[in-house]
Amino acid sequence: MKVYHGSNQIIERPKLLAPTHPLDFGAGFYATTNYEQAVAFAKKIIKWRGGNAVVNTYLIEEEDLLPFKMLKFDHPDKEWLDFVVENRANREQTGLVEIVFGPVANDDVYSVVDLYERGLYSEEEALSRLKIKKLFNQYVFKTQEVIDLLNFKECNDV
Repeated sequence: MKVYHGSNQIIERPKLLAPTHPLDFGAGFYATTNYEQAVAFAKKIIKWRGGNAVVNTYLIEEEDLLPFKMLKFDHPDKEWLDFVVENRANREQTGLVEIVFGPVANDDVYSVVDLYERGLYSEEEALSRLKIKKLFNQYVFKTQEVIDLLNFKECNDV
């Protein structure tokens, strides 16, 4: 499987770093199978941190992930919404999970989640609005052992 990581730097050997702010799926190394999603994230990163927008490409064998505990969200449902809200409130919900996979909360989704968090949308309203959004996926590799399975292939300027 090929995954992409948008950044402002070449990352040949990803490391598990402490996040500087709460993230949707908690601490970990974030990647996606959607190249355009990685490009969009790289462009956001350079606005915050400067540098050049790049996309790092990695290969990982799906069979190699089987021994690890994975939390998978197939679509934005109540469990996904609650999980994202808890992580964004800095109450990480992963426990012993080593990999999280599911929809990424893009800018459109952030506003829905934010309004839900503030109590301005009910759960039903938030989920209804999320169903019409085009959501890309993300993998979050939460341990260095899993991150070390990523084989760097290339880095491209975007």
